[in-house]
Amino acid sequence: MNLMVFYAFLATLGTWFVTALGAATVVFFKTPNPKILNTVLGFSAGVMIAASYWSLLQPAIERAEALPGLPAWAVATLGFLGGGLFMWGSDKAVTYANRKVRSTEGLPTERRNRILMLILSITLHNIPEGLAVGVAFGALQNGGSPEDLMGAITVAVGIGLQNFPEGAAVSLPLRREGCSRKKSFLLGQASGMVEPVAGVIGAFLVVLIEAILPYALSFAAGAMILVAVHELIPECQKNQEEQPYFATMGILTGFSVMMLLDVMLG
Repeated sequence: MNLMVFYAFLATLGTWFVTALGAATVVFFKTPNPKILNTVLGFSAGVMIAASYWSLLQPAIERAEALPGLPAWAVATLGFLGGGLFMWGSDKAVTYANRKVRSTEGLPTERRNRILMLILSITLHNIPEGLAVGVAFGALQNGGSPEDLMGAITVAVGIGLQNFPEGAAVSLPLRREGCSRKKSFLLGQASGMVEPVAGVIGAFLVVLIEAILPYALSFAAGAMILVAVHELIPECQKNQEEQPYFATMGILTGFSVMMLLDVMLG
């Protein structure tokens, strides 16, 4: 196994582990502390937004400029929009399937279908997140600098942080649906199992076909921005009336930490 592919595998194993930690909250709590959860979600959103530019888009533009073919701005734009459209398509697929499930209300399989759709929705979101980590590490194949390595690590850390509430978002509702604590935990952590698979695929493709690297980096950036803006930020702002700036400061802090690491090490 290529060394960078192996690193991507280890990194996504780490993000999966954080998902499992989030799912483990079902063992100790009926519901997580909303203030802590909102802060973590906000911090994760800030990290992902900053990482999307400094760790993904900026390197994508620099690498595209060194390759023949389309201009760098076109490569970055196409890849970025492709990542966003991939996430949008995944969300539409889940929404369509949810409508089908709702049409079966009153049938004996209703509870089982709700559980399956809950797991599927989080699992689909984890695929581009695993790809983002894999691409970041695959980009180090041809002698990445220390700041490139730090960028890849911070992408993994940022995604890992936002995986914690995602694990809880699966296991806690499953518990409310009547599943045992053990089953809720096992199904919750299973939603993150796709990340090591997606991470290895992303890293392997980048290592194998260097020409797709700028597209892959910008694709990962688009996927991360959509997750941050469409999922994390609205979720962390749910208690805005009671705590108007708590989650917002989490976003600013996450963005600042990521920006500081990338600019200082760059």
